[in-house]
Amino acid sequence: MRYRWLLIVVILCCLSWVRTNAQISKTGVSVGLGYGGNFGDTEVRDRLYRFNARAFVRYGFIDPLQGELGFGVGRLAGDGYQTLLVPIEARILYDPFTFASWNPYVYGGIGALYFRNEETPSLANGVPSTNWTGVVPVGVGLQYLLKDRILLEASGGYNFTFSDSINAIILDSKKDNYWSFVVGLTVTGESGNADPDGDGLSNDEENRLGTDPHKADTDGDGLTDGEEVNRYHTDPLKVDSDGDGLSDGDEVHKYKTDPNNKDTDGDGISDGDEVLKYKTDPLNKDTDGDGLSDGEEVMTYHTDPLNKDTDGDGLSDGDEVHKYHTDPLKKDTDGGGVNDGDEITNGTNPLDPKDDFKKEELKVEIGQAIVLQGVEFETGKADLTPQSEDTLAKAYNTLNQNPEIEVEIQGYTDNVGSKSFNKKLSLARANAVKDWLVKKGIAADRVQTKGLGSDKPIAPNTTPEGRQKNRRIEFLRTK
Repeated sequence: MRYRWLLIVVILCCLSWVRTNAQISKTGVSVGLGYGGNFGDTEVRDRLYRFNARAFVRYGFIDPLQGELGFGVGRLAGDGYQTLLVPIEARILYDPFTFASWNPYVYGGIGALYFRNEETPSLANGVPSTNWTGVVPVGVGLQYLLKDRILLEASGGYNFTFSDSINAIILDSKKDNYWSFVVGLTVTGESGNADPDGDGLSNDEENRLGTDPHKADTDGDGLTDGEEVNRYHTDPLKVDSDGDGLSDGDEVHKYKTDPNNKDTDGDGISDGDEVLKYKTDPLNKDTDGDGLSDGEEVMTYHTDPLNKDTDGDGLSDGDEVHKYHTDPLKKDTDGGGVNDGDEITNGTNPLDPKDDFKKEELKVEIGQAIVLQGVEFETGKADLTPQSEDTLAKAYNTLNQNPEIEVEIQGYTDNVGSKSFNKKLSLARANAVKDWLVKKGIAADRVQTKGLGSDKPIAPNTTPEGRQKNRRIEFLRTK
């Protein structure tokens, strides 16, 4: 006997290792088989434990009620007697609660009981050794989900009979009742209305949609199939229903965007690109608040949708495009030397280079030189540095506003290096300044160049400061 129980325990433990997160189905057909024991409640006080086995077919017709038809075989035994029992019963199970994978219930029923006296005691009254009687079983049970559709089930209760001769003794009016319990396995079926994965869709609905009835989130997007179908109207078979690069779950829970609309804020950029590529707000058409939609900034004007003033000229990108018609990618649209924001502040036209500076008459006499402070070059080269732009812009405006003037650009160096090298370098630098002015629109024949090397120092070459002053560009007015 103990080996049979040990085998049952081992089998149940193995099955428990492969549990799933499914829920117990209370609808449809299920079958079960259990093994346990019986204890008599008769005139004989020294009742003994004997085996009890039971099989059943169960149908869940309406939650929380299930109907059951069962067949059993077992024995009762006591002082001097042993009786074979074969009950055939119809039961009703009431199970209003399911706690995760646990399901308690109570039952009651009615049936017929066949019994046969296999051993009779000395007190036997000559009653028939075999007979049929009625039986009313009542009790409680508990189901535990081991894996999909397989339950460990234990039940037990009291069985009222209509006979006093089950133990072959009739001493008083008390009927021969008995206690019984079984532990076993139940295999559940599923009706079309069942929802084994608890996602809010019945088996019939999941079969129609093509989703997995035993997986709450078929496509793994973070939304249950029921939420997708009934609440968000997304496709439960697609991680990304609108194809915008974000999963439906991320759109709903993380970004609060519309999982059925590729471009929630209607700015011309998909939600996925906004979040993953441009880092803009998919719920705000104009993330930086500059007056241009994110889509216009990215695809039309190529400005930064996260920077109100892409070129840093003091005007928002939206004002540059819609109000002033300047280039939001250029600080100084007309190239006149004053940035667009300062022109607007000064009341000048950011599209006209001629008004960037006030016109000033050149106060230098013919034959007099002017040192252009701020014109710098890369060390040992004739390449102008960006810091030279403001000084050259002023020189351009002076020449542009005084078209009658002609100049000679003279380049100088310090005394470091050979005279021949410094002559060539100073001439190259003078030509670089001329080229800059000609490209801006100054006629080439108004500008001559000369390289004078280290001649005519204006400061001692004995200190770094003095050498810096000697590396200079001078404008000599020739007309």
